[in-house]
Amino acid sequence: MHITRRKTRQVLVGGVKIGGDAPISVQSMTIPHPRDVVGTLEQIHQLEAAGCELIRLAVPDMEAVDALPKIKAQTTVPLIADIHFDHRLALKAAEVVDCVRINPGNIGPWWKTEEVIKAVNDNGIPLRVGVNGGSLEKHLLDKYGYPTAEALAESALNAVHALEDVGFTNMKVSLKASDVHMAIDAYWLFAQQSNAPLHIGITEAGTAATGAVKSAIGLGWLLSQGIGDTLRVSLAADPVEEVKVGFEILKSLELRHRGVNVIACPTCGRVEIDVVKMANELEHRLAHITNPITVSVLGCVVNGIGEGKEADIGIAGGEGVGIVFKKGKLYKRVPSEELMDTLIEEVEAMAKEQDAENAGGVASSSLTGPLEEVVVARSGPSSREIPVLPLK
Repeated sequence: MHITRRKTRQVLVGGVKIGGDAPISVQSMTIPHPRDVVGTLEQIHQLEAAGCELIRLAVPDMEAVDALPKIKAQTTVPLIADIHFDHRLALKAAEVVDCVRINPGNIGPWWKTEEVIKAVNDNGIPLRVGVNGGSLEKHLLDKYGYPTAEALAESALNAVHALEDVGFTNMKVSLKASDVHMAIDAYWLFAQQSNAPLHIGITEAGTAATGAVKSAIGLGWLLSQGIGDTLRVSLAADPVEEVKVGFEILKSLELRHRGVNVIACPTCGRVEIDVVKMANELEHRLAHITNPITVSVLGCVVNGIGEGKEADIGIAGGEGVGIVFKKGKLYKRVPSEELMDTLIEEVEAMAKEQDAENAGGVASSSLTGPLEEVVVARSGPSSREIPVLPLK
């Protein structure tokens, strides 16, 4: 598949570039109230270990604002303050964090937004304009009757144009809805009329399983059309799972590569090893590997090397003996009970070799440490046909 990224402006959140030709970043959000500094930091460090590149904190009151300096002092990943209703919280948070999020649907009169603009400008940080299907402005609900993709796009575009009219462009935008179709159409409409970088997501997507599916469908379509500069997978689950799913979506589209990509065959009557158990064990035991390595686990030797030829390394089970293959070629035969340990050792050795090559400057210029972005050209027009929304 060939994908051309939408051309957008670029903003800097801490040390992370968003938009332009920067890699699509993965972010998440902490669960504890910031007053729980220890609990918040613990979750931040867990997210960092999973590869999370931006972390958002809910800031619902002044107690949360007061905790931000303590959290920031012990954090290296960029922090985003999520503000609703009370713009005064944004003014104080802007002195500490790397980005402030406000919602034009509930932040109040325009003069409050102007004060927030001054605060983020004074502190040299960007603003996230976050439109949500559940909190649209009253005049838009009156106009459309209920939340629609057009209403979301109009809300976001009106806010962006108003900010641009006063000379402010250091912003990224989100147009989230829990309905996959509505979210896709809203982002598409907006993308036709603005070059502001986009934070994409399906909000309130659901549990770990259902939410991952909805997010993969919605975000996957947008990303396949080149829309999206940073993303969050919103799950009713451990935020670490959001990061994992986010990277899996990007890996499936070959837009980012981080960590081990496990290919496992479905079960059938030919299976001679416990593929389900081994694949899950493999993901668990190799979770510490950040290098982009594709590993294949196949249940029998019938089609072993052939089906796993795209993998960097893999195994195929047999009766009493299995095979290890690398780059589509037989590497060694080992007793079945030793297959998993052998594969783990080989993958860890492969990761160390990659690290050594990267340190020596031998790796491809498109690979930065263990993290890679792939951007290639897309040919042919999009099949998506949505008329541009006329706005006044």
